[in-house]
Amino acid sequence: MKYIVILGDGMAGNPLAQLDGKTTLEASHTPVMDELAKQAEIGLVSMVPEGMAPGSDTANLSVLGYDPKKYYTGRSPLEAFSIGVDMGAEDVSFRCNLVTLSEEEGIPYEERRILDHSSDEISTEDAGILLEDLKKELLGEAIDVGNAFEFYRGTSYRHLFIWKNGKILELIPPHDILTKKIGEFLPKEEILTEMMRKSYDILEQHPLNKKRRSQGLRPANSIWFWGAGTRPELPEFETKTGKKGVMISAVDLLKGIAVGTKMKNVHVEGANGGLHTNYEGKAEKAVEALLKDGYDFAYIHVEAPDEMGHQGNAGDKILAIENLDRKVVKVVKERMDVSGEPYRMLILPDHPTPIAVRTHTSDPVPYLLYDSTKKNQKGAERYCERTGRCSGTWLREGYRLIGHLFED
Repeated sequence: MKYIVILGDGMAGNPLAQLDGKTTLEASHTPVMDELAKQAEIGLVSMVPEGMAPGSDTANLSVLGYDPKKYYTGRSPLEAFSIGVDMGAEDVSFRCNLVTLSEEEGIPYEERRILDHSSDEISTEDAGILLEDLKKELLGEAIDVGNAFEFYRGTSYRHLFIWKNGKILELIPPHDILTKKIGEFLPKEEILTEMMRKSYDILEQHPLNKKRRSQGLRPANSIWFWGAGTRPELPEFETKTGKKGVMISAVDLLKGIAVGTKMKNVHVEGANGGLHTNYEGKAEKAVEALLKDGYDFAYIHVEAPDEMGHQGNAGDKILAIENLDRKVVKVVKERMDVSGEPYRMLILPDHPTPIAVRTHTSDPVPYLLYDSTKKNQKGAERYCERTGRCSGTWLREGYRLIGHLFED
């Protein structure tokens, strides 16, 4: 038996008037998932424990069977695993986004608004150029911090900042405050706030940002710190579950969880965490790992629905969900069926990212659990939030769901 998780990040949502009262998942044309739903177990699951912030960090730990209340120490330390940073026991890491702030003339930094947490999903190459210039300025004479701080390049707008022997601070994710004035959300630690102010001075007229504006792209004109934490201790996935697993994701968070749990990260050319990622490549690599490389478990993470939710773009979120159905779920199912290898496949989001709020919520999400050996199981007419609610099944401790997946 082979086991598969297909995770549509932020895929769930709330009903929208512009979609005649449907969610983006309900409004999507998803014939493959809907056909599976007719023969699958459908239910609701809460992946974000009560009292914890709804993030892809806590939620994906839950999906993989790690109770966030026990194992979670912050988001950025998981990303540090992926980047290859060996954190010391007293080090504190921070996510460092390259964001777009409003650029009104003559107003203080604190009065600016966050327009985009991703700077139009800036490329890793462009981000690397800006980050190198920031390092020269911020870690040089501009702020006399010695060797206490360091920046590390990640992927797209997502980067890492390490504070040696630092302080854990409560910081607000930029995607939670889109369009709001930033003053009340800045770090209480002045050295971090000063770095953010100076980053705007450095980046606002940077030649690369001038070029981006001329191309109709938003400038990456400030850094934003959040997601502070210390190095976590995670049990190995194979030791914990008895299953040898691979992770297929374009984002450092998921790659970092894989590193921390000793799962294998599989690189997919063209996978970028955006709407136009290499969906089919992810599916093909998962099947190859299961059928040719001897792995028992594949985790396919697709970031695009979440990104489109943060952008507040219902049409593109629907397109991302339809791409997942047509280019990931369909490919995996067809390849596995042709192989004759029995498999169990779990399809779900980690959390909702509703269009109206443009950030994560803690609401339960619908899951679909399909077993290729059980053809007569009565499921639902389709896969969506409504059928999940109507199922009468609600697993409140989401980290237990993977144990159910592994039940033959």
